[in-house]
Amino acid sequence: MLALLWGSSFLWMKLALGSLAPLQISLVRTFFGALVLFVVLALAKMSLPRDRRIWGHMLFVALFGSAIPFTLFAFGGQTVDSGVSGVLNSTTPLFALAIGLVLGSEKISNVVRMLGLALGFAGVLVIFAPWQSANSIASWGAVLCLIGAASYAIGYSYAGRYLVNTGATSTQLAAMQLTTAMGMLILATPFGGLEPLHLHWVGIVAVMILGVFGTGVAFILNYRVIADEGATTATTVGYLLPVVSVLLGAIFLGEQLNARVVVGMLVVLLGVALTRRKPVAAGQTVSPNETRDLVKR
Repeated sequence: MLALLWGSSFLWMKLALGSLAPLQISLVRTFFGALVLFVVLALAKMSLPRDRRIWGHMLFVALFGSAIPFTLFAFGGQTVDSGVSGVLNSTTPLFALAIGLVLGSEKISNVVRMLGLALGFAGVLVIFAPWQSANSIASWGAVLCLIGAASYAIGYSYAGRYLVNTGATSTQLAAMQLTTAMGMLILATPFGGLEPLHLHWVGIVAVMILGVFGTGVAFILNYRVIADEGATTATTVGYLLPVVSVLLGAIFLGEQLNARVVVGMLVVLLGVALTRRKPVAAGQTVSPNETRDLVKR
């Protein structure tokens, strides 16, 4: 379900670009997503936590897990097909592992995981094909999408480490994240969100669906996955997400993916699968971070 909700987000973003600017899409998306979450909180008779420590951590998570990637993928969607955006988003688990290695929360316990990390980024190289001067995919839009995927990984890793056992429910955390991100995007509006609107019912409906289902509902499910499985597992949604985005782009937008992109996607997913191999030797103690190791996107 989470893969379907997030995988379709790239289709809705592409359609919304016909009516709204990228920053406007991000702002409206967070508004409708937050609205859904506050309705759920009201029905459950719950309020947002008042713990300043949680809000402090949420500033970081909202910035890197919502405000930045939402905006970067929307900007990237101006020059990149929705299917390719989804494929690039599937690199999030690779970035999550790389970040974990740098921070010391992850360890390459075997050659297979190291091979998976190298293979995954090799797949990205195949998709970009920088050796082809006439390659339309190796554009600034694709680079923005890749940076957005890395930003998601930073947000996931931080949330998995500091927001899992705070006592707040998944709905409360999701509402906090989107509300905080919305505030950040409002502050950024003067720097790119005041462009003229070209309202059309398709774009309006698309951004509403993106906000309600691709953001609000998806965030509730995502925080539940992080709480139950860990931050690295949450990003495993990336296995199905690119497939969903590619199929929807081909069916509804007539997008075509060449063989190189398809091969690159398969290589990336194979790399992600290999990085998930975490054998535990007999008698070995597994740390809490490893048992909750979730992966996204």
